Amino acid sequence: MSTPLVQSTGRRKAAIARVRIRAGSGKVTVNKRPFEEYFPSATHRGVVTEPLRITSTAEAYDIDATLDGGGVSGQAGAMRLGIARALSETDPDFRAALKKAGLLTRDARKKESKKYGLKKARKAPQYSKR
Repeated sequence: MSTPLVQSTGRRKAAIARVRIRAGSGKVTVNKRPFEEYFPSATHRGVVTEPLRITSTAEAYDIDATLDGGGVSGQAGAMRLGIARALSETDPDFRAALKKAGLLTRDARKKESKKYGLKKARKAPQYSKR
């Protein structure tokens, strides 16, 4: 494995993605597994590759990512942010397009904590009049 061109971090919900990009042929590896095997859903694959489509660099870089925590959707969002940050660091010209698409902004939404007396964060037990 050659040395990484750029390393960056992306976060979403409880997921953390460490992304390394280097000049290559467009091969994407996630946790030492092929991209299509790790993200079988086309929706999640589309989310992850969005920064590459916007900058037209899908075949220009090899991406190696290490994902940890959260679920599949959070991991896909974390990886998208990591790739976008790495691309903007690689070529400052990409920054404007990525910023306009909202890919350089961390999505700060997280699960709301459960409240006592309730079943979930806001769901109350069924009301009984008698």
